[in-house]
Formats: sequence, C-alpha cells, structure tokens
Amino acid sequence: MPYVNMQLLKGVEKPQKAELVQRVTTALVDVLGKKPEHIHIVIQEINADDWGYAGQLTSDWIQNDEGHPS
Repeated sequence: MPYVNMQLLKGVEKPQKAELVQRVTTALVDVLGKKPEHIHIVIQEINADDWGYAGQLTSDWIQNDEGHPS
C-alpha cells in the first residue's frame, strides 16, 4: 500500500491538487504496478512562515525576490 505525503506551500488550488493526486496515482500504477485503490496520498499545506529555506523563513526568502521554491 503506497503512502505519499506531499508538503506544499499554502495556496495550491483544488484543481491543481486533484491533478497532482491523479498523476502520482498513475505513476505508481504504471511504474510499480500498484492498484489505484491501494494508493493513499496526503497533501499538507504549510504556511511560508512555517517553512525554512536557505537559512531563512521561506516567507522572507520570497519577499527578497530571490526566486520561489515552488
């Protein structure tokens, strides 16, 4: 039973999440031969203030326009 945990910055739209779930499921079926009904996918949205990147909070890093890790 594959279990996939995706951690994303908040702000991902529902249609994007649905597409991610569909594509990851398809990949696990195609590559590993798993049955879709045995695949569990969890999407956790994290505030940019609660995520660190490159030695600083991601929210600060984004504000400094150094690029966006999305």
